Amino acid sequence: MSLIRRSFALLLMICLGCAAQSAPPDLTRKIERQVRSYYKIPAEVHVLIGPLSPSADWPNYDSLTVTVDNEGKKQDLSFLISKDRNSMMRMVKFDLNKDPFAEVMSKINVSGRPTRGAKSSKVVVVNFDDFECPFCSRMHQVLFPEILKEYGDRVTFVYKDYPLVEIHPWATHAAVDANCLAAQNGDAYWDFADYIHANQHEVSNEKTPGARLEALDKLTMLQGQKHNLDVVKLQSCIKAQDESAVKTSEKEADAIGVEATPTMFINGEKIDGAVPISELRASLDRALKDAGLPVPDHTALAAAPISK
Repeated sequence: MSLIRRSFALLLMICLGCAAQSAPPDLTRKIERQVRSYYKIPAEVHVLIGPLSPSADWPNYDSLTVTVDNEGKKQDLSFLISKDRNSMMRMVKFDLNKDPFAEVMSKINVSGRPTRGAKSSKVVVVNFDDFECPFCSRMHQVLFPEILKEYGDRVTFVYKDYPLVEIHPWATHAAVDANCLAAQNGDAYWDFADYIHANQHEVSNEKTPGARLEALDKLTMLQGQKHNLDVVKLQSCIKAQDESAVKTSEKEADAIGVEATPTMFINGEKIDGAVPISELRASLDRALKDAGLPVPDHTALAAAPISK
């Protein structure tokens, strides 16, 4: 019996060896050079060539996974290589039984976040924001009031945190302060967001990093007083500077491909940067139609004279 088992194990190892084999060094070098050249991958980023295995869908090709490793951030690229090793191509297989936009939205947690517009619409806009980002400021002032006026009765707007601390040193502090307001009153959060995005210079013009943080805290307390919040509770939250919620939002954003701000998702459709308002309208209209909701009448907008 033991002889049969050893024979079976040996046969299994042979079969596995046939199923997946390491690419020879000369082929590995050719593959890496092609991948680096095509995708413009810098020298400091690691490119790892995986084993070759027979393709289930393409009989004259082997399949191969190339992993691009940029300081721990890994991306896998799938390729097909001809049996004669003279050509390589990348094929993408789509599962038409899945909705990619719905899958993205399922990974975004908006529970407890302040909202603007419709309270519970089938169309949800999630914007990953940075309070110190000038492009975020530009996007914010397009969304509010312009887009909100047109779509506020049929679309729900939500902000999530994604401060780019490497270039925006007070952005995380602003996000924490804003969340302290949100914990008590959603309108206080939005008023703070409106003010900061319209007046970033007030904070940035302070002479020292400490003075900038103090300016943020003062603006936060003013919003708290304006909205009759629990001042003691608000002061305690500001002093604690608990960044855990912001960090969680950042990890969530990284997982769905956010790399910069602003990055917006309209029912899961990704929009990068401060795009023209016409592009926002087109995406919002498409989402409304897909959800079976009426689209705003843009006739009056088209007929309106261009302001100088």
